[in-house]
Amino acid sequence: MKQLIINADDFGRHELINLAVDRAVKVGCVRSATIMAGGKFFAHAVKIAKQNPNLGVGVHFTLANGNPVLPPAGIPSLIRADGTFHENYIAFLKLYVQGKISNDEIRSELAAQLEKISRAGLKLTHFDSHQHLHHFPGIIGIVLEMAAAAKIPAMRVASTKIFDGEFGVGQFIGRLGLGSLAKYAAHLAHKKNIATPEHFSGIVAGESVSENFLAKLIENLRGGTTEIMLHPGTDNRILQNFCDWQHDFEEELAAVTSTKILNLLTEKNIAAVNFGALVKK
Repeated sequence: MKQLIINADDFGRHELINLAVDRAVKVGCVRSATIMAGGKFFAHAVKIAKQNPNLGVGVHFTLANGNPVLPPAGIPSLIRADGTFHENYIAFLKLYVQGKISNDEIRSELAAQLEKISRAGLKLTHFDSHQHLHHFPGIIGIVLEMAAAAKIPAMRVASTKIFDGEFGVGQFIGRLGLGSLAKYAAHLAHKKNIATPEHFSGIVAGESVSENFLAKLIENLRGGTTEIMLHPGTDNRILQNFCDWQHDFEEELAAVTSTKILNLLTEKNIAAVNFGALVKK
């Protein structure tokens, strides 16, 4: 049977993202989400997760474009003057390849993120990362070591089709480069007996997953398990300003709660699952 994991990223970042996840689980086909331990609405996300037992929750490891769990004084290479992480993965990686980011600080911060989630009483089904930083050399070794020690059984592999979504030179280079890193990360994960879905179809270049995109993917779904990454929300105006990202959060929520999509999954006998299904294979 074909399986589909539709994972909502950034759980805990904003109340309106959390409410979208809640709705997408209750009346839609979302069965998986990854939580940001440093998110301002982390506690609210934990409450929603505990109210939805069929929602598998993973850790959304965050090293850029967000808030740390540790006090800024303990992780100076990871943060800016205002105490937040560096602006985005580009800014982070530029410093990382120059040797200006401390691996010890990365390890300490990510361990703190895991500990905070554990203290909240959530059992993790998988892990991924904000802006896909867990795929990069140096970082992948740290997160796999932590995941194995914490017995987190599965990992995202963001190796998408090059021609998914909008297409341009930037998208081509981004998908090609990330895909190569993701495949190597999957190889390392499997050596530690950490499971990964066979396929990934989230759009990695910032576009939203529309109802039409999702319907086409379901119609042509490959065998095994496919993960789709998305970022649903209930109010574009508020969330675009809060996240400083011109993403169509509302379109993605509409897609995963669409009657057309729900009927199509039933018609095609495709199970909407979370990452826990990978361990049961």
